[in-house]
Amino acid sequence: MNSSSSQASTLKLHKRYTPIVFAFYMAGIMAFLMCCTIVAANSGFNAGYVQRVFSAYALAMPVAFCCVILVRPLVLKLVALTVHLH
Repeated sequence: MNSSSSQASTLKLHKRYTPIVFAFYMAGIMAFLMCCTIVAANSGFNAGYVQRVFSAYALAMPVAFCCVILVRPLVLKLVALTVHLH
């Protein structure tokens, strides 16, 4: 194993953090896409669009992260009721 792959593996989090990391990435991506869409729908693609998107994102991302963390147990139960897991 070379030093770059060894160094990259030491930067990774332990697998027990998987639900939190998943929630972080899911919230970040979804909040950004929703901000882009809602800002465009409300005020269009005009001057200041990107600034308005990032302003909305500054509020939406932490809210989305908390929501994903809170609803995760419910979603897991709904998936278990809906999908054959075995």
